[in-house]
Amino acid sequence: MILNNIIGAIRFVGSFVIQLFYNNGSENLDNNYAEVMPNDGGKKKIKGTIVLMKKHHLDFPDLVAWFVDLAHEFLGKGSFLPHETPEALRKYREDELVNLRGEGNEMLQEWDRVYDYAYYNDLGKPDKGKKYERPILGGSTEFPYPRRGRTGRKPTKSGIKLPEKLLMIIHNIIPWELPKTLLRTDGEHFLKFPMPDVIKEDKYAWRTDEEFGREMLAGEFPPKSKLDRNHYGNQNSSITREDVEKNMDGYSIEDALEGNRLYILDHHDTLMPYLRRINSTSTKTYATRTILFLKDDGTLKPLAIELSLPHPQGDIRGVVSQVYTPAKEGVEGSVWQLAKAYAAVSDSGAHQLIKPFIIATNRQLSVLHPIHKLLQPHFRDTMHVNAFARHILISANGVLEYTVFPERFAMEMSSFIYKNYWTFNEQALPADLVKRGMAVKDSNSPTGLKLLIEDYPFAVDGLEIWFAIKTWVEDYCSFYYPENFLVEEDPELQSWWNEIINVGHGDKKNEPWWPEMKTIDDLTTTCTIIIWVASALHAAVNFGQYPYAGYLPNRPTISRRFMPQPGTPEYAELESNPHKAYLKTITAKVQTLVGVALIEALSRHSSDEVYLGQRDSPDHWTLDAGPIAAFNKFQRKLIDIEKKIKERNNDKRLKNRQGPVKVPYTLLNPNSSNETKHRGLKGKGIPNSISI
Repeated sequence: MILNNIIGAIRFVGSFVIQLFYNNGSENLDNNYAEVMPNDGGKKKIKGTIVLMKKHHLDFPDLVAWFVDLAHEFLGKGSFLPHETPEALRKYREDELVNLRGEGNEMLQEWDRVYDYAYYNDLGKPDKGKKYERPILGGSTEFPYPRRGRTGRKPTKSGIKLPEKLLMIIHNIIPWELPKTLLRTDGEHFLKFPMPDVIKEDKYAWRTDEEFGREMLAGEFPPKSKLDRNHYGNQNSSITREDVEKNMDGYSIEDALEGNRLYILDHHDTLMPYLRRINSTSTKTYATRTILFLKDDGTLKPLAIELSLPHPQGDIRGVVSQVYTPAKEGVEGSVWQLAKAYAAVSDSGAHQLIKPFIIATNRQLSVLHPIHKLLQPHFRDTMHVNAFARHILISANGVLEYTVFPERFAMEMSSFIYKNYWTFNEQALPADLVKRGMAVKDSNSPTGLKLLIEDYPFAVDGLEIWFAIKTWVEDYCSFYYPENFLVEEDPELQSWWNEIINVGHGDKKNEPWWPEMKTIDDLTTTCTIIIWVASALHAAVNFGQYPYAGYLPNRPTISRRFMPQPGTPEYAELESNPHKAYLKTITAKVQTLVGVALIEALSRHSSDEVYLGQRDSPDHWTLDAGPIAAFNKFQRKLIDIEKKIKERNNDKRLKNRQGPVKVPYTLLNPNSSNETKHRGLKGKGIPNSISI
């Protein structure tokens, strides 16, 4: 009875502190678009909601549960499975989860501690006109998509109004990285950017075929399409044996395939269904296939690039393709540089799908639950980043549409890729490498894999990080789940996983590849994938953007005209002034300025970054000796990996570690041994979560 009274008092004080904190620390921002989750096929253009959240609002620690947790530290255990929860705590534990789920239709204020789901129905601005309409992503077979966080606002009558007071609030809330990047405050001159790594050592090394092949990092020849022939006709590749064998160092196609020496960067099937519409905008680009050859020194060289367009007489007639092969001199060399630029344009863009896991974790797993404590560091700031992105980056006419080649179809294309290519189990790095033909299973290897390109920095470093995370997760989970039946009989865990599948990824709920969540292995594999995607995979694709694409001719994101054809004025210009012709083809000046400012902001580590192997509160996250020892072991392993990465980067035999541009591969260097926290374009360090 006394204990219950103490808990009740703590709960009251905790609720008061939360309310005081949020009432004094935030104001609501939204454009009053309706939150509707339709079942009409997804074609209805309706109004959506944007709420710009202050950093840490939704992922601010649950103080009520934290106070409850503190009160029970006296019991000697920092985490409880549901059946282990002391009787006096159970009702409060259950009530907290009910509160966090909300009622599903209430008006939400920023101080509300509610996590719920919504479709991506807020990307368009239909009140501004037809060209601002965007399809709803999620909730339909045509545009399936993972869910985002719900905010629940009423619809506007017309347009988006930003009164002066609201603009002042936005000024205090939005991280103004883009204007701060343009208007330098760090001693640099106006509109002057740091020198990208790719041109620091050699201003022309980026143009080499060796560097092109290194930055790209096939089972059959010629490549075949999987697009429906009844709709798209014959989409198979037109690359011939004669196109490639002349540069294969004496190998035949058959010998190269048998020796795992042929690789393909294939963006044909993902782009072709949208290409006719994309090319109706200011973009003029191609669906591309790039064939590469693995040389004896472990580097890749391009053999051929195929540029394809939809048939002018209709999709059913197939494709019109041109094949280009390497050349260094004359107009042929200039044409080859342009072909590589079109391939680079196709290769730009990535999007991690982590939000449904964040929402379900906060709705279904108590802060007392060990899996909540395991995953919480990897969700830090991500809801804030998503809200910011929906408002500034991925909305209609936003920065993304302005600076990448799909323009208004960018998010719709990501729905197509999610629908046709995304599977949860293949987000695991070993499965991903096998699927992409970069590795084969090998029972004699410590990792269970054999890399077909031994000097593949992302795979080599990534596998070490992957298995370090996996071991840490296994050690942690086995402490709380020593037997399989505990996984299956944990009601919070089962509700969490059920909600991720059936709600968060509801458009793919009937897929057969979802883990069943009946065993410890199901649990540890699932948590390892979530942590890997939120930390290391994001670091690998995000923090290298400015070092390589800060010099946009190396990694253009837009092409503005098609390949010049002989006999045209454009071809004559390519002969007489290839540099000018190249710049006229790739991203325009203003788009380049905005795009470079964006990727510089995205590529910077923040001053309060928390890296893999670190915790916000390293001395207070748990009282359990087993998990503490396992985490210390994880930290030591990451420091050991850092040393190995440095050694590999200094090994002259590993040519892909630095390449012709002399930029060492450090994107998967954990940086856990560096306790000093500083921001900047470090090009290394794995943050715990997707944050900016």
